[in-house]
Amino acid sequence: MPRVLYERDGRIARITLNRPEALNAIDDQLPRELEEAVAKANGDAKVHVIVLAGAGRAFCAGYDLAFYAEARGENSVIQDMPWDPMKDYAFMMRNTECFMSLFRSHRPVICKVHGFAVAGGSDIALCADIVIMEESARIGYMPVRVWGCPTPAMWVYRLGPEKAKRMLFTGDTVDGREAERMGLVLKAVPAADLDAEVERLAERMAGVPVNQLMMQKLMINQALENMGLRTTQMIATVFDGITRHSPEGLAFKRRAETVGWKQAVRERDQGTYDWTADAEMG
Repeated sequence: MPRVLYERDGRIARITLNRPEALNAIDDQLPRELEEAVAKANGDAKVHVIVLAGAGRAFCAGYDLAFYAEARGENSVIQDMPWDPMKDYAFMMRNTECFMSLFRSHRPVICKVHGFAVAGGSDIALCADIVIMEESARIGYMPVRVWGCPTPAMWVYRLGPEKAKRMLFTGDTVDGREAERMGLVLKAVPAADLDAEVERLAERMAGVPVNQLMMQKLMINQALENMGLRTTQMIATVFDGITRHSPEGLAFKRRAETVGWKQAVRERDQGTYDWTADAEMG
């Protein structure tokens, strides 16, 4: 089954994350299929705008921890010690570039968030140009507590340093209303209005010639590039690998293998487990 669905509806390309049974969690294939769908939209002269969404109950639950954290032994994001940080970097930067295909797309991208966009799911959403959220949906990057650093680093560029620190020092999630107030997303609307709100904006943008949309996006994105976006992403991606191979990161992996990733994540996010003590014992 494809991890990402693609269809064109007039001037609108619709890209849908398609692992609903896993809340669209990210596996080894999904980032590549996302990049391919974006390239397909950009290669179609009839497409003016892209709408990105998630199938099922949520936009995206982040990386698939049932595979990456709970399964015993090495995988794409965890190595036996001593680990090779550049091997880790090469894999995660490839994923980052796949997510950033949304940012670098010549067609503007509207991301429609329902349910939640958390951890790596927030990475994907925040790489879009505009995010419209359900008021009750949740967004955040909980792995900053243990086992992650947001590799696209879009939090600081959307929020500024102080609000980004508030989110990334805690791993808290916020609902759509708070995300709008913080300036993280453009707008939050009731669940019943989400589809219509996104369609109105997409149709309005679709009436603009492709070359005009492309020029405005390139100009605005260049301002972020001039602020050091690529360098920040390089540092963030290196740090992401370190978080997973730090003593506490390895302790989290052992805990997930022992009690299951859901319990390990619950303990991490609620602050009820002493990862430092476990790391010292390990």
